[in-house]
Amino acid sequence: MADEKTEETIETAKAEKKKKMPVRRRKSKKEKESPVVKQIRLVVESGKVSFGFNKGVKSILLGKPKMVVLASESPKLVKDDVSIYSKTSKVPLFEFEGSTMELGSICGKPYPVSVLCIFEEGNSNILSLVEK
Repeated sequence: MADEKTEETIETAKAEKKKKMPVRRRKSKKEKESPVVKQIRLVVESGKVSFGFNKGVKSILLGKPKMVVLASESPKLVKDDVSIYSKTSKVPLFEFEGSTMELGSICGKPYPVSVLCIFEEGNSNILSLVEK
């Protein structure tokens, strides 16, 4: 009788785990990713990047990154600080048209990303795409 109860509890625990898994929305064939999204994903996979406002501001002030990507729906203070510091350090700034959660998911992170600093572009050509 005790074995039956433990088996039932194990089965219910497995069922609860399956319910908690998030369901990702698949893109149809008609929906295609923009070239910028593909390049951001490629930079994160093959190049050197850093995530976050604090690390971003520090590296921008030192003039190390080749480019900075900023989410358009990030807080106003973050936008203002990053834009001012990037202008003074002459680091190109690209405003990603999407939320911080979208930028985080493109980068493969389970959390929102407001600032993405690119130090080496790796196999991508994002610098040439953004300049256009």
